[in-house]
Amino acid sequence: MGLNQFHHFGVPTSVVQDNETYVEGAKVYVTDPDSHPYRVEFLRFEADSPLPEVVRTRPHAAYVVENLDDAISDENVLIEPFDATERIRAAFIVDGEAIIELMEMRQPV
Repeated sequence: MGLNQFHHFGVPTSVVQDNETYVEGAKVYVTDPDSHPYRVEFLRFEADSPLPEVVRTRPHAAYVVENLDDAISDENVLIEPFDATERIRAAFIVDGEAIIELMEMRQPV
């Protein structure tokens, strides 16, 4: 998979957090892991979120990869690549019991 850099640890929660951002397509409120001392991203899903139950209920580790398509080519893909933000293209894979988010960073415009 090449060189991967840890980015954050995602933790589903039902508790409203300070400074949440709403991601409309996923129907989830997320916090910014850059503002957490241990790089934790809290995710609070709406009941009708289209994301798989395993993503809505279990923690995940997230890594930055150089090329997302290459990184997922031989993996068990849970969520196909999508535009998470203007700068981040992401996908989720399953490795054994682990849920892993892989993120490709785009250059700022």
